[in-house]
Amino acid sequence: MRIHVIGLGVNERATLDPKAQSVFASLSEQDVILGSSRQQKTVADYVQLGQTKVLPKLSQLSAEFDHWQSQGTNTVIVLASGDPLFYGIGTWLVKHFGTRKVIFYPNVSSVQEACHRLGMSLQQTHVVSLHGRPLPSLRRHLQANKSLILLTDGQSHPVAIAQECVLAGLDKSRITVCEALGYPHEKITSFDANELSQSQQTFDPLNIVVLETSSQTSLYPASVGIADTLFVTDKEEGKGMITKREVRLMILSYMQLAAKDIVWDIGAGCGGVSVELAYWHPDADIHAVEHHHDRWTCLQANQQKFGVMQNLHLVKGRAPDILSDLPTPNKVFIGGSDGELDTLLNQAWSMLPENGVLVVSAVTEDTKWQVSAFAKQREYAQDAHQTSIAMAVSKAQSLAGQTLYRPNLPVTLWQFVKRL
Repeated sequence: MRIHVIGLGVNERATLDPKAQSVFASLSEQDVILGSSRQQKTVADYVQLGQTKVLPKLSQLSAEFDHWQSQGTNTVIVLASGDPLFYGIGTWLVKHFGTRKVIFYPNVSSVQEACHRLGMSLQQTHVVSLHGRPLPSLRRHLQANKSLILLTDGQSHPVAIAQECVLAGLDKSRITVCEALGYPHEKITSFDANELSQSQQTFDPLNIVVLETSSQTSLYPASVGIADTLFVTDKEEGKGMITKREVRLMILSYMQLAAKDIVWDIGAGCGGVSVELAYWHPDADIHAVEHHHDRWTCLQANQQKFGVMQNLHLVKGRAPDILSDLPTPNKVFIGGSDGELDTLLNQAWSMLPENGVLVVSAVTEDTKWQVSAFAKQREYAQDAHQTSIAMAVSKAQSLAGQTLYRPNLPVTLWQFVKRL
């Protein structure tokens, strides 16, 4: 069975090149044309034979392909947006069937069309798909002076996007809604974010949003080192069970995150380290383990606040018991152990691959002694490159009109990089 993925372009009636047209011409009665009702209408002029079917949920699609093949289907045409491999169905099909069975016929995408309507250079914008994703995932992109093209759905409609801009402090941002591109009722309208956020206006479900954020200071950071006061914690503002900013920056450096990393944050507390790791590294998967109820609640709140729902996975439970349920990591941070540090160190180390990274923080003398003993074991085994640093941070405060520096508790960090 061959799968032909045909991009439809941005028109009420699809304009297909001769190669794509020939696929339709060669269909038999057992073959399948798969797409939404709207997509089926755009290719009605090309369809002579074949069974038209509405695209099911992706969780059901693999079984449907098996069923069609058992019934003698030789060809399946999958109707797609302009570029099937740009936030489209093409990625899923390649993952499940490989490139030998899947043939692509790309067309102009709605993103390209919107850019040309507005005279924008695509390379100077950033495309964010909100389609099928939580609206708060937009928050990690809401910094000043950015040009975003947003792929939307029913939950991420233009008014909701405007409200997110206002929440971020970017209420002067410009929002352009491109509705029904390529259709007779096409409409392009621009709004001030504050104005749109308070409106009851509705839009065609087939829309794409161009967001040009203002130069205002955003609630969401544009560089590493999120202020302690921005996190939700289990104590007063900027306090509580959260790794403080200066120490957090060093941990981020020692973790050396890269795309596709799988990270455990054991004893995540309110999520300072986990949130920053996930925020700056969207292509890494962070698994934050926490069992304390109040800290777990704060961890959830910070995940939502900073829009890191897609790659920050919250794990409620006690380590090491819960760790067997997690994917094997290549990087581990231990910020809290609740009396299980020896076990956690050895378990994490045994699971790490070559060049895997283990970072540990310690405040109490007992914890420092345990990590030092582990470091001695690594030195004896000659299976790690070690680095350690002790940090003592003092912050300026005012007392009776005078400035003094009040010290925080010193923190010792260890980094172990595994070698075989």
